[in-house]
Formats: sequence, C-alpha cells, structure tokens
Amino acid sequence: MSFNIALSGINAAQKDLNTTANNIANVNTTGFKESRAEFGDVYATSIFSNAKTSVGNGVATAHVAQQFQQGSLNFTENSLDLAINGNGFFVMSDGLESMDRNYTRAGAFKLDSNSFVTNSAGNYLQVYDVNDDGSPKAVSMASTKPLQIPDTAGVPESTGNVDMTMNLPATSPVLDPTKFDPADSSTFTSATSVSIYDSLGESHTLSTYYIKDGTAGAPANSWLEFNYVDDQPIDIVGGQAVAAAPGTPVKPAALRLTFDSSGLLQQQLPAIAETVPLGAILTNGADTTQTVKININNPTQFASAFEVSKLEQDGATVGRLTGIDIGPDGMVAASYSNGRNDKLGMIAMAKFANEQGLSQTGDTGWRASQLSGNAIAGEANSGTFGKINSSALEQSNVNLTSELVDLITAQRNYQANSRTLEVNSKLQDTVLQIR
Repeated sequence: MSFNIALSGINAAQKDLNTTANNIANVNTTGFKESRAEFGDVYATSIFSNAKTSVGNGVATAHVAQQFQQGSLNFTENSLDLAINGNGFFVMSDGLESMDRNYTRAGAFKLDSNSFVTNSAGNYLQVYDVNDDGSPKAVSMASTKPLQIPDTAGVPESTGNVDMTMNLPATSPVLDPTKFDPADSSTFTSATSVSIYDSLGESHTLSTYYIKDGTAGAPANSWLEFNYVDDQPIDIVGGQAVAAAPGTPVKPAALRLTFDSSGLLQQQLPAIAETVPLGAILTNGADTTQTVKININNPTQFASAFEVSKLEQDGATVGRLTGIDIGPDGMVAASYSNGRNDKLGMIAMAKFANEQGLSQTGDTGWRASQLSGNAIAGEANSGTFGKINSSALEQSNVNLTSELVDLITAQRNYQANSRTLEVNSKLQDTVLQIR
C-alpha cells in the first residue's frame, strides 16, 4: 500500500511540475491563461471499517484549472491588434460558412488574401451586422459572420450639383471682362475651384472666375462669372456672351450677378442655379449628356475679403481604404479616400457561466463544453463584458516569479515522495532478510 501512496505522490508532483513548466513556456504567449494543478486526497472506507484508524490511499489530480484573471496590455501600432479589458472572449470560426465557434483572448489579427480578418491559426473573427445608426441587428451566436474589410468602397457617382456660397469684395476695382484670361490673375478679381466627377468616377476640376464688370453701361455692383472645366471654357446654358479683346482667348458664356446697395443679390430668389454641360470635355467614354448645376446660395457683396463659405458637390469616385478604426464597443469603421466612412460590423463577444470548464484547443483557443455551459453572446463595453482596446494585445497572465517558486516546491515534493518510496523499499528488504 505504501508503495502506491508514494507513487501517487510522485505522479502528483510530476503533474505539478508539468503544469508549472507549461506556464513558464507560455510566459510570452499573447492571450495565454495560466493553469493551476489542483489535487485531492484518496480515501476509501466502508461501513464495516474503523474510520478513526483508516489511512488515506494517496493523492490524485482533481483538476488542472485555468486562471482567467486579466493579463496586462501591451500597446502596439497595429489597429487590428485587439485586447479585451475585462470579461469576455473573441468569437472565431474555422471556416467562412462554418457554424462551429471557438473562442480566444488572443487578439493578434491580420487580413488574409481576401481581406477577411483572421488570427495566426487561420480562424475568422466574427462580428454582428449593424444598422445605419450603429446598433447591432441581432446579438446571438447564430447571427455572427466573418469580418471582411474591403479595400475599395462605393461605385462612381457623377456630379449633378455643386452648392456654393461666397462673398465678393465690394472694394474690388472694376475690370474689363473682354480682356479676361484665366492664365493672367490681373484680369480677374477672384477665383475658386472644386473637383467634380463624371459617370466613370474620373475627377475633373471646375474652376470659377469672378470679374467686377467695368464695361460701359453695365449695372452698378455687377459681376460676371466664368466657368472652366479642366482649363477648357464651358458656356453656361443661357449665359451672357462676352467679346474677346484682341490677343485674348475666347470667353465662355458668363453668368451675371448684380447686387444692391446693401450687398445682397438683386434677384428675387436667394439662390441662382446655372447649368454647365460637360459633353465637350468628356473624352474618356463617360456620359456626354452629363450636366452640372451650380447652385449659388445667398451670395453677398460686402466690404470684406473674398470668401467661400460653402463649396460642396454630390459626386463620388471609387474609394480606397485609408484607415480602420475600432471603438471600445467593438464597432469596426473603415475610412476610404472618397470620404466614405463605412460601419462594417460590431465585434461579437462571448462569456460563459463557468470559464474553467472550457476545453482547450491549442493556439490559445477554447471551445464550449458541458462544464462551461453554452456561450452567452453580447456586446463589448456593456453589462459585464469588457471593452475592446484597439492597437493593444493582452499579454500572458503568468507571474514568472510565482511560477519559479512553484517549480521549487514541486521539485521538493517529488524528492520527498521519492524518499518515501526509497524508505519503503529498505523496509521491504529488512523484512525479506529476517531468518
């Protein structure tokens, strides 16, 4: 009996050594949770035995329990590095269509060849679909899907409207519009420009030039606006023809703006809409019937500098990915070069009634088991779920100093049980040598 007791002690000490060695080996493993060997004594008796004089039968390993206390955060420069500060796990799947879920605290994610967010094991990070206001459409494990970050966004949208508001300086000297030359800044008073897009998404520059009209017979406080697209003159539909002085380029038909003595537009409507046809300059196969309506809203002529207070257009080109932002609630937003900011999903979170009941799968991953209970889906930074830190990784929660002490303790236990085995062996020899 004593041999078996000593042997169980040696086995227990070996299990403790193995557990401690595994903790030490993973001290730098992202998202790793240390384990603790837990033991129980072996005791057997019956109703016919004397419990007061019974001796135990040794020790047995009851459980190797993982400890899920928070690891420290290590901040990085990669926005796809994620760390959970608090409770919860990232939800992963091993295939795009797989409904089998596994869970991890290791947030070292990257993009694969198809722009899906994966970890080093090739598992896919799961997110919830979101509404336009950013709220998740459904919060459940069945509603999660792999997160994909497209490198382009949108389709080309041709510009139909340009909205602008400006002040033309009342103190500007009058000029001769017949001498206007866009290449000579002394022949015009002020200028501005905006990018517009054709039906293929190609960018063009719409430039507008303003001249305080000094032509004999012109109304007081009257201005002419000339429009050019890609440095080519464009006639405004219904605009005023302007003669060209000798040696100057042909002028496009212009828009006349006349202000009263208070600096407000004399026209009854506060806005002027001018139509600019682009067919003459579109040679790339885009829609040649495209026109751009320039809406001039509440222009003024005050005694202050030329100022454009509003200049917007409604077209867009295909956007290229310029940045990824992940909030504490797990909302993933992608920024694109065309100005779009798309919400791609909310990172799914899971928790369990008994974390220590999770089954380890390797690569710092776990699966649900009968002991852990089913995964409970939730949102980061709400309830008991921790918040998500972008550009950070959770380090191993192993305390190296404590593990080294445990290593020495396990070694002493092993030596003591070995000594017990040795003493039992000598006693057996003594008994065998009795004559």
